[in-house]
Amino acid sequence: MKKLILRIARFPHFFIVLLVFPLLGFFIYARYFASQFFALLAGSILLIIVYLVYSYISLTNRQSLILLENGEYEERLNLLQAEISREKQANNALQGKITRYSLLKELTEKLCVSFSLADTSQVIAADVNAVYRQGEMTVIVYFLKGTLNELSLAASLRGQGPLNLKAKKGDLYDQWVVKNLKPLLVEDTRNDFRFDPEQIHNEDERMVRSLMSVPLTVGEKTIGVLRVDSSQEHHFSTEDLRFLNTVGSISAVALENAQLYSRVEDLAIRDSLTGLYLRRHLMERLTAEISRHLRSDEEMSFLMIDLDHFKKYNDRFGHTAGDIVLKTIAMILTDMFSQPGQIVCRYGGEEFCVLLPDCSKRKAGQLAEEVRKKIETQTIILRRERTHVTVSVGVAAFPRDTPTKEELVQKADSALYEAKASGRNQVVLAKEVK
Repeated sequence: MKKLILRIARFPHFFIVLLVFPLLGFFIYARYFASQFFALLAGSILLIIVYLVYSYISLTNRQSLILLENGEYEERLNLLQAEISREKQANNALQGKITRYSLLKELTEKLCVSFSLADTSQVIAADVNAVYRQGEMTVIVYFLKGTLNELSLAASLRGQGPLNLKAKKGDLYDQWVVKNLKPLLVEDTRNDFRFDPEQIHNEDERMVRSLMSVPLTVGEKTIGVLRVDSSQEHHFSTEDLRFLNTVGSISAVALENAQLYSRVEDLAIRDSLTGLYLRRHLMERLTAEISRHLRSDEEMSFLMIDLDHFKKYNDRFGHTAGDIVLKTIAMILTDMFSQPGQIVCRYGGEEFCVLLPDCSKRKAGQLAEEVRKKIETQTIILRRERTHVTVSVGVAAFPRDTPTKEELVQKADSALYEAKASGRNQVVLAKEVK
């Protein structure tokens, strides 16, 4: 019966016609052949009307029930779709976390084999850039130097290449992080009441609309600041900041290890009293410079410097005063020979030496005379007494005077002793090989 009702609902006109034709036939029959058939015909019509009304009500109820069931199915479908969407979002978030922590693992492995501050800071900047590589962003690493909490630019990266920053010592955002030692998230620099955007623009002409920054700390010690910024507002989320803070914790330990390694390395190649390089490091650099000058056919010079009558000076004023003199001479030599490639070394005792790459013997002699005069005129106050010291200098050149490293040092040393034998406080050039 239900199937019949559904078919009537689907094809109503067909069943109406099918019903009308028999009734019309009954009416004609009753009109012309049997008038008493009208009563039967009226009763039949009445029954048909009752049945149709009943069928209509049943059909309406069935349609309402079907609509209700459809609504429930649609609601369930919407709930399932929402659940699927949440699962997809959770899956995407999980995939993002897996990717990020995989990059974090790679960063940790790279930092384990990075020992210099420069290499470590570049590795940090490159890997952080790989994590947040959506759009054009800038990654900056600052070191904290001195007792005044002054920042110094260590590495900056935008896209795949380095970036020349105007704010070498950081801006208001970086100073805020150093002062508060808290992570900073700025979603829109133009609408953040904590900072003045005009002052930021005057410090750095780059367009910065959003940023996040974390302090690099180990225990109670602050190493520096790690910052990521973008020219688009609302580019970073709290989840991004949370992950950057994790990266910062690992990076801070790596930077501290690099600083410690640098100090240990300096102790191995530098004199603890004067801060100058030791003889071992000088001989290593001398070998490399000789190889380079052989390829370039350029001349290289070497100075050997010795304090005159230093033993008598120590006997008169004491060894502490002698240390002060050595430090003063070291500062003068460091200031005088500060060009790239030039190396000042404490050769031993009161002897110093200077390596001058790409410098002719004649030019080296002139520089030696300048430094001799500067030391001679330098006043050193010891025990409230104004004192002066003098030096003797020997000059040799490669390859003019010798073709080997050992002979170059020996030639300069021989010229030095000739200067001492000739009365001290003078410069003597090594004799050229004929």
